[in-house]
Amino acid sequence: MSTKENVLRLLMEQRESLSGERIARRLGVSRNSVWKAIDRLRQDGYQIEAATNRGYLLTASPDRVAVPEIERWLRARTIGARMELHDQLDSTNNRAKALAASGAPHGYLVIAESQSGGKGRMGRSFFSPEHSGVYITYVLRPKMLAERAVMITSMAAVAVARAIETVADVDVKIKWVNDLYINERKVCGILCEAGMDFESGQLEYAVLGIGVNVARMDFPPELQDIATSIGNACGEDVSRSRLIAEISNQLEALYGQLDSCAFMAESRARSNVIGRDVVVMRGDDRYVAHAVDIDDQGRLVIETPAGVRRVGSGEISLKLK
Repeated sequence: MSTKENVLRLLMEQRESLSGERIARRLGVSRNSVWKAIDRLRQDGYQIEAATNRGYLLTASPDRVAVPEIERWLRARTIGARMELHDQLDSTNNRAKALAASGAPHGYLVIAESQSGGKGRMGRSFFSPEHSGVYITYVLRPKMLAERAVMITSMAAVAVARAIETVADVDVKIKWVNDLYINERKVCGILCEAGMDFESGQLEYAVLGIGVNVARMDFPPELQDIATSIGNACGEDVSRSRLIAEISNQLEALYGQLDSCAFMAESRARSNVIGRDVVVMRGDDRYVAHAVDIDDQGRLVIETPAGVRRVGSGEISLKLK
C-alpha cells in the first residue's frame, strides 16, 4: 500500500489532529513523504486542515474510491481482502485475467475509477463514466467443472443485490442471468469469464466482473429509458467504497454455497423474469417464450409451443405487454 493510502487510513481512523511527526513515526517514513502524501490527497479532493502545533485533520472526503475506506467496511477475509485500485483501465476483466494467468490468489480484487473499454456480454461495451460507478473484477479459483460456471454468475447476482440493498433503500430484482434491475431499469451488469483446463474440464480460474451505476447521473439518450443508478433510484448519495466492501462481504458469505446452490431460492424470489413472456436470443436464433422457472443449475425454464425447454446460455429480453 502506498504512503498516500496509509496516511489516508490514519487520518480516517483519527477524530483529532495528527502531527506530521507522529504520522511519519507510525508509518516509518520521512516527514517530507508525509507532506507529499497530504498534498496529493488534497489534489484528489480530500479536505485536510493543518494547524500549527496540532497537525492534520481530515474534514471532508470526495466521492472517490479509496482502499482505506473499503477496508473500513470490509468483513470478508479472502474475497476482496487483497486489492489494487486504478484511476483508469481499459477493462478490469482484462487486468484480472492477466493477473489470474500469472497466479493471482483467490479473491484478488481489481478496481478502476473508470474504464475506457468496459466489457458487457456478447462483446458489448459497458457505460463506465469516471467517479460514477463501481467497476470491479474478482479473481476466483473455484473447484468446479467449467460447464457449471453459470452458477458463479447466479451467485454473484444475489450477492450484489443484497449489497445494494444494504447501502440504499431500494428493491433489487434479477434479470436472468446477469443483470440487476431497480424499478424496471438496469443498474448492474455482471460478466464472468473463465480459464479452463481442457484435460480435466475444470476451471483454472474465473474472473467475475461487476459494474454498478451508483452516482446520480444523466444517461446518454440511448440509455435513458433502460438504465438507472442507485442514486437516481433512491435520491441519495451512496458511498462507492462502502458498496465495494459490501459486495465482497456478500460474495464471501455465499461462495460456500456454490456446490449446494442454496442461493438459487433467493435468485428465483428476486427474478423479474419468471411468469413473463420473454424473447430468447441464442446466436441468430430468436423466439418468444414464457418464463416458467429457474432451476437449481441456473437454467431458465421456458415454455414454447413445442414444449418446455431449459436454457443454460444465451440472452433474453423482456417482452413488453
